[in-house]
Parts: sequence; C-alpha cells; structure tokens
Amino acid sequence: SRRWRSNMSNANLTGVKVRMSRRRQKLTQQELADKAEITKPHVSMIESGKRTPSLDVLNRLAKALKVKPGELL
Repeated sequence: SRRWRSNMSNANLTGVKVRMSRRRQKLTQQELADKAEITKPHVSMIESGKRTPSLDVLNRLAKALKVKPGELL
C-alpha cells in the first residue's frame, strides 16, 4: 500500500527491489556480486537497506539483473 511504502527509506526500497529482481533471476547474492563486480557483503548491505548504492554500483546491479537502473529506485 502507499502508506507502507512511504514509511520505507529510499535505501530500504532500493534494497527490496534489488532483492526481488535478484530472486526473479534466480541468482544468489554471490552470483549477483560477481556479475556486478562488487562484494557479497556489499550486496547484502544494499538489500538490507544499510547501504545506498552509488550511481556506478546501481548501474552495474541493473545490468547484472537485466533491468533499467530506474527500476531499482
């Protein structure tokens, strides 16, 4: 719902979208990390909302997940 969404930080929302896209592609965090050329802990921190990806990392994640970068925001 809209209310639930507004209570989430941008980092949390991006993390949820990264996780959903990763699972849709049937990738592990390690596989996504390898494809995006980042570390598995970095993927974990992004997915949990503890870290906001830089524009560069967002673009690499999007490419690895075969989505447009805006779909992860």
